[in-house]
Amino acid sequence: MAEKRQSYDAEFREGAVRIVPETGKTIAQVAADLGIKETTLGSWVARARRAGGDGTLGELEREELVRLRRESLENRKRIKEVEMEREVFKRAMALWVK
Repeated sequence: MAEKRQSYDAEFREGAVRIVPETGKTIAQVAADLGIKETTLGSWVARARRAGGDGTLGELEREELVRLRRESLENRKRIKEVEMEREVFKRAMALWVK
């Protein structure tokens, strides 16, 4: 006889997906704690990751990305400044040696 499929509401699925990164537990551990199949939770987590997370996680990642891009831009500007200073010192040193 065929096994009846268990149905879970959206709130339960979202909560289960949020538990995985918040607790740092593996999908298998969280699934066992919640009494659901590991493959079920794994597919929910994969779907949430493809969709950009559960909202809160996606927002945090976007904020981090913006911060890292800003830092990268500042670092590139600073590198250009340091390279220009280095060229000036090289030229000054060449003139001093002569």
